Amino acid sequence: MAKLSKAAIQLREQIDDDYPSRDRRSDGSFADVRHYSNNPTSDHIPVDGICRAIDIDSNLNAHKEEAHSLANAIRLCAKRGDKRIKYLIYDGRIASPILNWKYRKYRGPNPHKSHIHISFNSSGDQDGSWFDLEGKNEKSN
Repeated sequence: MAKLSKAAIQLREQIDDDYPSRDRRSDGSFADVRHYSNNPTSDHIPVDGICRAIDIDSNLNAHKEEAHSLANAIRLCAKRGDKRIKYLIYDGRIASPILNWKYRKYRGPNPHKSHIHISFNSSGDQDGSWFDLEGKNEKSN
């Protein structure tokens, strides 16, 4: 049976702790049948029994700007060296190591406006250590 990476579990738990009453309608992890057919290389599809992606609903306590702050905190955590994070997509932008975690336009079919997509590297499969999200208020570029 497939399971979620430990890094994904940890990050989702931290977000749940920070936003206990947040909306979870767009949350997700494992791909459904439609996702398999539309995006067969998605990180939502388990590899070696592990799913390496989560979606976090962008409605955090009814304040949309908080989702931008959270996405930025995750991006900065990766930029500071957390190798478990592979990339993130939110609101038509993607950040990854390609441009040293600088946001760029996301050109995929889903602009990810209703949720933040976070993909993890295999290094997060067994690493459920704490994510340093203290960079929430740093510059967002």
